[in-house]
Amino acid sequence: MEDPRTEGAGCAERVGGRHPLGEKVGRFVRERVFPRESALDAGGPAAAALMAALREEARAEGLWALPLPAELGGGGLPFREYAELAEAEGASDHGPAAVGSAPLLDVRMLAGHGSPGVREAYLKPLVAGEMRTCYAMTEPGVPGTAPLRTATRAERRPDGSWLVTGRKWFTSGAAGADLVTVLARTSGAVGDRDGLSLLLVPTRSPGFRVVRELPVLGGAGPYEIELDRVRVPADHLLGEPGRALDIAGRRLQLGRTLRCLRWLGQARRAFDLMCERAATHDGSDGPLADRQLVQAHVFDALLALRTTRPLVMEAVALIDSGEDARTEVGLAKVATARMLQQVVDAAIQVHGAAGLGPDTPLPALFRTGRAARILDGPDELHITSVARRVLRDYGRVPAARRG
Repeated sequence: MEDPRTEGAGCAERVGGRHPLGEKVGRFVRERVFPRESALDAGGPAAAALMAALREEARAEGLWALPLPAELGGGGLPFREYAELAEAEGASDHGPAAVGSAPLLDVRMLAGHGSPGVREAYLKPLVAGEMRTCYAMTEPGVPGTAPLRTATRAERRPDGSWLVTGRKWFTSGAAGADLVTVLARTSGAVGDRDGLSLLLVPTRSPGFRVVRELPVLGGAGPYEIELDRVRVPADHLLGEPGRALDIAGRRLQLGRTLRCLRWLGQARRAFDLMCERAATHDGSDGPLADRQLVQAHVFDALLALRTTRPLVMEAVALIDSGEDARTEVGLAKVATARMLQQVVDAAIQVHGAAGLGPDTPLPALFRTGRAARILDGPDELHITSVARRVLRDYGRVPAARRG
């Protein structure tokens, strides 16, 4: 009997169908990653061995690290070309790690802002999958939307190295990471815009500790970490001292867009599951697909998918061309988060009780959809920021040109 978790491969809305590599990545994730999600979710040595095996399979099929620089061992795909592949691999939370694209944000950040020593020591191992990184910005009791209130501090020693002290949380992948990029105040007082810096912290350093996992709505989650006078080499400062927000802003635009692409892939997976359920199951009075209310769920979900994707691709195009995409990323982030929750909710409704249990990925997808409206900035932040930017620009247009 087919594992219900692997369903979702036959609907016309399947991801990865427009690009030859996208189709290959989509098939790899559906056939190799979907059936192993439960084991990967469990964590531990067995999950690590399983992930290592998947990575070897991805390498053998020419799917490894496709968006990462070719000179470092990656596929060298431009971001705009990689976008569809990101949808396909993102249909599973484990997809990006399995095909080697997970460190894209960190590789770009280190390549652009790391010292020569950092680039030499870490970039090739990151692309090869021999090292793992994570990013620590948010702190307990401090809104992620208020980085100026960062309390973590880095004190410079006479030899140029740094001592970092503080606590971060909602840090994804911290338990298995070799390096963590930490936002810390290197000068000034809490609330000052200047004085925030990014430091690359080796997690094996004395004083670094993973405090706890933070389950999200009952499922697996990110981590809380503590740094107690952790020594960081002088050349592990990224960029110029006090200029962290410039680097973080560019990283956030790309990171939010990547999340949107992967949420698109997860929404399409839920849509496929809903279509297959409707087409293959009967209710008390005949096939589910014949019911108008089920048809309405399918229509509304498809409409949400089709109208959201162009917003995401507009953000992709601007980022790929190096233009300011803050408005487009804000629109895409809110729209995609709402869409994911809507589509998964409809899929659960069509499944009935089966959609609430462990035999489909729908509960996990629903948790992702709900968390999406908070992660990478809550909807309210993006709504306010985009609206203010639009109204500010509108105010500069002469009245005669406003139509």
